[in-house]
Amino acid sequence: MSGHSKWATTKHKKAVIDAKRGKLFAKLIKNIEVAARMGGADVDGNPTLYDAIQKAKKQSVPNKNIDSAVKRGAGLEAGGANYETIMYEGYGPNGVAVLIECLTDNRNRAASDVRVAMTRNGGSMADPGSVSYLFNRKGVVIVPKGDLSEDDVLGAVLDAGAEEVNDLGESFEVLSEATDLVAVRTALQESGIDYDSADANFVPTMQVELDEEGARKIFKLIDALEDSDDVQNVFANFDVSDEVMEKVDA
Repeated sequence: MSGHSKWATTKHKKAVIDAKRGKLFAKLIKNIEVAARMGGADVDGNPTLYDAIQKAKKQSVPNKNIDSAVKRGAGLEAGGANYETIMYEGYGPNGVAVLIECLTDNRNRAASDVRVAMTRNGGSMADPGSVSYLFNRKGVVIVPKGDLSEDDVLGAVLDAGAEEVNDLGESFEVLSEATDLVAVRTALQESGIDYDSADANFVPTMQVELDEEGARKIFKLIDALEDSDDVQNVFANFDVSDEVMEKVDA
């Protein structure tokens, strides 16, 4: 997933100093709230909550906001919304398959936001199941490079169930079965290796290679989708070469 992951990593860094920081904070807080509702407030017994909190801390979300989200989710503080996860499927420009994961307390608003973003940016909605078969649910851990080599990371995670380590330029991407995510993340911690994020994501089984124009179109679509407060994650099966990525960044 070289191009796609690299783009996601670059975007991830820019988001911190970006005007959308407030939106990013809100999505991270929502993740924490839902994780606490599903598995309780104890981080030791709730690895999903642990990962959601770590991710928020990496993005400098204030501790008091994190604590409040845990309490709301676990029902220890009033004001928690009843979020549900909804997946939408569609196609972007150039036939790129798109999976849109929403966390929402208003199904109609989420559906409307997604549909509008798709149709205004050269995309189209698809029936459930018509796109999702092109993706597998995988554990994805992003490890900043620093002084690490690929062998350092591989050595730490191989016995924990990691399937592959990909070089993304400034970081490594460790892929595993979604069920091995906690074991992989724990193995990194025990080896003293810091990581940026640990998530169960949808990883494409095949990819569409994009040129500069195609890349710009799909980035525009994903930006429009992510602009909705209800959209939590967007997964797509495109790949962009380093050369094309440089042109787009320029």
